[in-house]
Amino acid sequence: MKVLMSGASGLIGTAFHRLLEADGNEVHSLVRGEPLAARQVRWDPVAGRFDPAALDGVEALVHLSGEPIMGLRWSAAKKKAIRDSRVQSTSLLCGVVAKSPNPPKVWLCASAIGYYGSRGDEPLDETSRAGAGFLSDVCQEWEAATDPARKRGIRVVNLRFGVVLSPQGGALKAMLTPFRMGLGGAQGDGRQYMSWITLRDAAEAFMHLLSTENVEGPVNLVSPTPVTNREFASILGKVLRRPAVLPLPAFAARLAMGEMADETVLASTRVYPKRLQESGFEFAHPDLEMALRAMLYPVGSD
Repeated sequence: MKVLMSGASGLIGTAFHRLLEADGNEVHSLVRGEPLAARQVRWDPVAGRFDPAALDGVEALVHLSGEPIMGLRWSAAKKKAIRDSRVQSTSLLCGVVAKSPNPPKVWLCASAIGYYGSRGDEPLDETSRAGAGFLSDVCQEWEAATDPARKRGIRVVNLRFGVVLSPQGGALKAMLTPFRMGLGGAQGDGRQYMSWITLRDAAEAFMHLLSTENVEGPVNLVSPTPVTNREFASILGKVLRRPAVLPLPAFAARLAMGEMADETVLASTRVYPKRLQESGFEFAHPDLEMALRAMLYPVGSD
């Protein structure tokens, strides 16, 4: 297929891009700067500029770009950037796609399990109601922005990502240095649930959803075995052969991160991949300890 992708240079996008090309697909990337390669297409989601000609011959659209959630404390400007980079860019693409005489057959659009909000130990799947809070509001608007494409008859899949684990980036990379120094531990009381997935399984699930024509709507990209934050810290310490007994108290997390702490590291979201499993997908690494060992000590490494 000819595939048009945004966010192709990010951690997840790079993995998806690699698998798509390995499978024989022709991948074109949306970029905000000057195109440096033949298969790059310039767009400007802030200014609302996207050339409809970029959709010529495109059979699948993949939209992954968005302002990073983590980083600086959430100022009003940061929250606006988080929301606008997701909702406005999706609305821009959707507006053009919905009017196209030959639109893509399928659109895989990123979302997140932040949709559910912080829900303690309540088991959650795609049939669960939306939660409350800033991230939940953003995810609801983000997914709603794809509705015109769905009404146009395009198969839209909203990828609700959990915490994607890879030593090359994201949350796991940030944890490795302190944990290797013996400075790791649970965050807050450690009872909050973490719903995670390896980058490999996320990429394989993406390819599965691209070709599974009877699946549309929200799909949770998480492993079938969510763990508490305390369990995660203990298992990571075990795999690294380091103690994991230095907690980050909730007050310290809030002092350092502000509002962001309660919606990210202290939030509890116990999510299951019901629709993914019902569609026949099989996880390579459903178990956290096995997953961490495979990523951190791959076969053939020194």
